[in-house]
Amino acid sequence: MKQKHTCVYKNQAKRKSFRIALIYFILGCLWIIVSDMLSRFMFSDSLILFNILKGLTYVTVTALIIYQLICSAMKDFINTEMKLKENGMLYRTIFEQSPIGISIAHSSEPSSGEEDTYQDINPMFCKITGRTKEEIIRLGWAHITHPDDLQLDLDQFKKLQAGEISSYAIEKRYVKPDGSSVWVYLISASLNNEKYKHIGLVQDITERKIMERNLQESERSKAVLLSNLPGMAYRCNYDREWTMQFVSQGCFELTGYTAESLLYNKNLSFNDLILPEYRDILWCKWQEILEKGLPFQHEYEIITASGQKKWILELGQGIYDDNGTVIALEGIIIDISDRKENESKLQRISEIDSLTGLYNRRYLENILSATMITGVKKAILLLNLKKINSIRLLYGYNFSENLIKTLADTLSALCFDHIRLFQVSFERFVFYYEGYQNQEELKRFCSTIIETISKIQLLHIVGCGIGVLEMEQSGCDADCIIKHATIASELVEPNTMFGYQFFNADTDASVKRDSFIREALLNAAHHDINDYIFLHYQPILNLKTNTIQGFEALARFYDENIGDVSPNEFIPLAEETQLIVPIGKKIIGIAFSFMKELYTRGFENIHIYINVSAIQVLKEDFIDDIADMLSQYRINPHTVGFEITETVFAENYAVINEKLNELKNMGIKISIDDFGTGYSSLARESELNINCLKIDRYFINKIRFDKADKIIISDIISMAHKLGHQVVAEGVENEEQKQYLIEHHCDMMQGYLFSKPVDEASAIDLLQKTNLAAAIKQ
Repeated sequence: MKQKHTCVYKNQAKRKSFRIALIYFILGCLWIIVSDMLSRFMFSDSLILFNILKGLTYVTVTALIIYQLICSAMKDFINTEMKLKENGMLYRTIFEQSPIGISIAHSSEPSSGEEDTYQDINPMFCKITGRTKEEIIRLGWAHITHPDDLQLDLDQFKKLQAGEISSYAIEKRYVKPDGSSVWVYLISASLNNEKYKHIGLVQDITERKIMERNLQESERSKAVLLSNLPGMAYRCNYDREWTMQFVSQGCFELTGYTAESLLYNKNLSFNDLILPEYRDILWCKWQEILEKGLPFQHEYEIITASGQKKWILELGQGIYDDNGTVIALEGIIIDISDRKENESKLQRISEIDSLTGLYNRRYLENILSATMITGVKKAILLLNLKKINSIRLLYGYNFSENLIKTLADTLSALCFDHIRLFQVSFERFVFYYEGYQNQEELKRFCSTIIETISKIQLLHIVGCGIGVLEMEQSGCDADCIIKHATIASELVEPNTMFGYQFFNADTDASVKRDSFIREALLNAAHHDINDYIFLHYQPILNLKTNTIQGFEALARFYDENIGDVSPNEFIPLAEETQLIVPIGKKIIGIAFSFMKELYTRGFENIHIYINVSAIQVLKEDFIDDIADMLSQYRINPHTVGFEITETVFAENYAVINEKLNELKNMGIKISIDDFGTGYSSLARESELNINCLKIDRYFINKIRFDKADKIIISDIISMAHKLGHQVVAEGVENEEQKQYLIEHHCDMMQGYLFSKPVDEASAIDLLQKTNLAAAIKQ
């Protein structure tokens, strides 16, 4: 470019010089001719002086003319030079700061640096290719072009060089020094100049290429998704017919109709496929969703071309224009018939008892909730089988389950359209009675139930209490109804094998009493426990030595507003509210204080047995708490015993049994309380980490009357001894019972025959008298 400007300037200078010389020559000739003619006519006498004046005048005039011409030429030169500099600076600025890459006369072959052709590369070109200007010129563009794109570029470049084309444009890749590629859009054009033969303009299009590739991948994925979608994709108008603008090919498998038959309602509209009961619901649902701008999701049924009903899940969204107007709906529709069928099966399974085939508590609660407010009188009659676990203990699990199935079949015979039977737990059945006239009708039905079940002889061992609740009098939810009916069944006369009890004002008072007890328990747990709970101690008599071997610590509860509260009342409530954990810990502390008192009086070998709940045992830090308390009170663990009921093994058997093993390893004695009424069986006793069994008073009471119960007791004692366990009989109240136990080698007994539970002072006094008297006899 600079050489071109220099050439132009030289031509202009030559033309200017020639013009000055020509003017000077013409003026000089004219002056000589004119001056000579004047000198002959006017100054013939003073010719020398005239010639001098003529010469000076000529020199002066010509100097002025030359000066003017030279000044004009210099001004033109300076202006031209300045324009050249400005143009050069503008060119470099554009070249250097251009947002696209520019290469001038860049060769495809490597450069030796001796070529005549001028080559230039701007900074953007260097940035795009990741190379320096010198490296680009040295290597040549063919070397840095991606091999897959090189041949096309070379072919076009050769045509450009040959003059076959004036320019070409291609998309190609340059290879950077790190091996990565950059996509560019290249425009190459020829220049009508010997040295500046061609120019290349390069624009980085890598991001666009990535977007195109992602779009292609997206389109491919979309095609794969649509072809494998278990349903169909759609785009439709927002109208009541759901006029389809687009439907994927999955339409045929889903509906039995081809996609073409639904497009623009050609043969039928999609609305025709929707079951009538869902059409208005679906329209209202879409209206609600679109107003809020939320995604749509709804399940409904369609009818296929074959007449089959299918459950579908529609997932969609509205498409809006710039004004926020809905112009279409888009989404997918998936066949969920299999899922719905499985849900239906699971629901049936969850609502039906697997043993008896009766509807369970969940189903009953749904019915109670749905029919809470009607004009029809309704009641539930809850059958609570007492001591069903006694049958399980005596005859095994399979036998007891068969008994429940037999009972379910027998009770089912009492059902009618207005009377339905449910099994709410293993030992509880419920009759749901609708449309009865009065309470007398319910009483007659209770009598019919009792008459029916009393024919099953084994149930005379179990017993059954019926709790009746008239729902219009309850004023509570389904769970509360079942709970109140259960409370009523528990209040049936204990000495009655079969009976019924209505939930009334008295039972309601019992519920309110529960509420007061809960509040008192809360205070006991978080304040001074001695204000509410104290311990009585019932001696455990060794039947071989006739001495007191230990005491069972029995918690007693008193509140100045409620009065005395039975353990059968407050212990279950404490467990239900989880307050048994802090209260139980305080009870253990009271028992340990009593043991310290025994130590100071010389009774270091007397055992104290403390009742603990499964909730306490399952507490993560229970073992650590016991170890800390033993250390704090300085108690010998070998004189401590924990009593647990069989029911603690109903759940979390392995965890509880392992914790009992840890307690045993510490030296603490473990006893199963009320054995024979709960979860365990003689067959499983060998698996339990225990030291002792305590036979429930239920069996002891029947020693005088029931031969079968005698056999059970003797078998329990014998089996326990074979397993290395001691046996304690609870509730011994007469000599006949005691003698029977001695004859069958029972180890220990406790009961009113020897002593009722007493306070600490009386327990110490009784201990001193009994053991001292035994020592004197020996």
